[in-house]
Amino acid sequence: MKVVAIIQARMGSTRLPGKVLKDIGGATMLARVVRRAQQAKLINEVIVATTTQPADADIVSECSRLNVPAFRGDEQDVLDRYYQVAQTHHAQAIVRITSDCPLIDPAVTDKTIQAFLQAAPDYDYASNTLQRTYPRGLDTEVMTFDALERAWRETQGPFQRVHVTPYFYQNPAKFKLLSVTHDQDYSHYRWTVDTLQDLAFVQTVYARLGNRMNISWQEVLALLEREPELAELNRDIQQKALHEG
Repeated sequence: MKVVAIIQARMGSTRLPGKVLKDIGGATMLARVVRRAQQAKLINEVIVATTTQPADADIVSECSRLNVPAFRGDEQDVLDRYYQVAQTHHAQAIVRITSDCPLIDPAVTDKTIQAFLQAAPDYDYASNTLQRTYPRGLDTEVMTFDALERAWRETQGPFQRVHVTPYFYQNPAKFKLLSVTHDQDYSHYRWTVDTLQDLAFVQTVYARLGNRMNISWQEVLALLEREPELAELNRDIQQKALHEG
């Protein structure tokens, strides 16, 4: 089964514009996400899906520098971007990753993909976000091409199209959903980047751990146990609700 990871990215973030190209220890956030996704053993190809907005030409340039394919599509219809990339690259399983997760862990991603592959063809969608036990920022979703195509054809609401996957978990009668969890609950940690405080947190984590590209999530946990004050940098940030766009 060909597994294609699609990383959605755009410059037009409402809370932190241009965040995907912000520097984190000598590499852009997008570079961190791409390179860490490429470390996942079960991913065959990594592609960045950005928009046709003029500002996102900078993302395409960064993808060229990283030697990773880039696709440009509708800014608001992210579901269509995923479908077009998956169809063009003959993906049989699609992994959804967002570009604001610079600590995405290839081992966690592989665990989610492996659970999905082992459950195939009985499941349409697997995720470690259906029941959160991992820190926010290690989010991995996997779906079959057929399920993605069905969502692409049936979903009409702009909310569901901009967020790609709500149609799956809002319609459990239509799709077989698999939840991937950890045996301990670390969901109170926030490792995604949506604000300056979030950016300061991940920049500090990378600096403490040598700005390496292969930092594991266990190393981050150990760091936070040693220096619990680091988690205070973005503890008060509220995750933006899906309907807020």
